[in-house]
Amino acid sequence: MITTQAADRTKQQPRARRSPLARLLLAASTYATLLLLGLVMALPFLWMLSTALKPPGTAYSYPPQWVPDRLTLSNFPAVLHLIPFFTFLRNSVMVTGLALVGEVLSSSLVAYGFARFRFPGRDVLFLLVLATMMIPYPVTIIPTFMLFREIGWVNTFLPLIVPAFCGPAFYVFLLRQFFMTISSELDDAAKIDGASEFRIYWQILLPLAKPALATVAVFSFVANWNDFLGPLVYLSDIDKYTLALGINFLRAARAEPTDITIQMAGTLLFLLPCVLLFFLAQRLFIQGIVFTGIKG
Repeated sequence: MITTQAADRTKQQPRARRSPLARLLLAASTYATLLLLGLVMALPFLWMLSTALKPPGTAYSYPPQWVPDRLTLSNFPAVLHLIPFFTFLRNSVMVTGLALVGEVLSSSLVAYGFARFRFPGRDVLFLLVLATMMIPYPVTIIPTFMLFREIGWVNTFLPLIVPAFCGPAFYVFLLRQFFMTISSELDDAAKIDGASEFRIYWQILLPLAKPALATVAVFSFVANWNDFLGPLVYLSDIDKYTLALGINFLRAARAEPTDITIQMAGTLLFLLPCVLLFFLAQRLFIQGIVFTGIKG
């Protein structure tokens, strides 16, 4: 009894507050650490930007210059001259756009089934879906290549698009977690009004899941836009190259090696869509990351 009372008194004692100076030092050290980590992460991008704006032949000058004495934009037209940039861009936009639509729709539909339907073995099946995330993509590239070769899909965009409509496991997991945070009472009310399961999924859950869908869309865009191995394996005609593969082709566009400043200019053009997409969808992206971890 005495022990219990002592424990109760201990719980009731207010926590010692930090002094204003301690709080200030903690906040300053936290922000300084985050700023330092941010700079470390940004260094490769800043070096790429600096190199892309340098005149050809000056990238390896000593001492190194982060801000060149003379800025130039001539490297960017050189990229357009050396490779069929807009052809590669068109291919990337088409493949990435169709794959994004397929991954968002298929993964959200599968996630809705795992979040709302109760059937024997549901949790085991969900664990099996998650287990596929542990299989690296290069492990499956040979059997899938043999399959697509047999059905005549090699050197077409189909191997890069069709698998996206099969619901990637990671996106299924993210959307399932988000759907489980939405009250099932909305489903019950819709069923009373005569709504079908598909209508509940399409008109009720999807509009409420915009943050999670934006998160999946950003992940999907970045993954498909940056995909190098897939186009390298399945595409052989240069006019079908995506931009990720085409920028690598920039190094061998001429008999002599292409200057590193031109390569960095091409890489910067390649990365701009990903950077712009992240800044445009930043708010929804962060909301989706937060909400998908609320409920297990």
